Amino acid sequence: MAKRDSLIFGIHPVLEALDSGRELDKVLVRRDAGSVQIKQLLDQLRLHEIPVQRVPLEKLNSITYKNHQGVVAYLSEISYSNITTLLPSVYEAGEDPLIVLLDGVSDVRNFGAIARSAECAGAHAIVIPAAGSARINADAVKASAGALHRIPVCRHGDLASISRFLQESGLRLFAATERAEKSCFETDMKGPAGIILGSEERGIAAALLRMADLHVSIPLKGHISSLNVSVAAGILLFEVIRQRSIIPGAAAG
Repeated sequence: MAKRDSLIFGIHPVLEALDSGRELDKVLVRRDAGSVQIKQLLDQLRLHEIPVQRVPLEKLNSITYKNHQGVVAYLSEISYSNITTLLPSVYEAGEDPLIVLLDGVSDVRNFGAIARSAECAGAHAIVIPAAGSARINADAVKASAGALHRIPVCRHGDLASISRFLQESGLRLFAATERAEKSCFETDMKGPAGIILGSEERGIAAALLRMADLHVSIPLKGHISSLNVSVAAGILLFEVIRQRSIIPGAAAG
């Protein structure tokens, strides 16, 4: 159950929150609501790329008995960034971007653990879709050991358009899949890079797999066929860091 101070009820309070720049994690809207005010609110939520879930009245009443007017919004624990404005600053600093893209990672503890590994590895941002991702709530922040207050999280309408932007900006995108022919240890992952990770249930969407520049796997020696997504993220991130730290032409010890 969300804490009461993390919720906003009613059409006008939610609109006022948007106007004042408050970050919203998601908004629940009564399924059969179709007033002019509701439509105006939905337009604003789409403009700000905030996830909207249409739910029955009973769901809203189970959250609060206050006069919610068919609208309940969850405040975000963090402020979101925009990858299109963040990426140029990375290049201007003379660094090779390292971006993590999460497709459908909905478990808050996995999300938090990935953020922790990404921050420790010096990744520049995590990119998530507006819908279908884990809520960045207190549990996610706790699982990240506070990393979610340090690493930029960028939320955009869909990962396909952002992936195209990243590729046009010079990044190679590496999709993590157990069906890849080459492992991450056999693949040159140096240079500007984006790592795409999918949910443990569905993996990476087919469209994103097709867009990726390369598919990479993590070699497994045991009987279980896959790793937890947060563990996979850590391995891939630090393989990139390892490769970047190798001095060209250095002799093996």
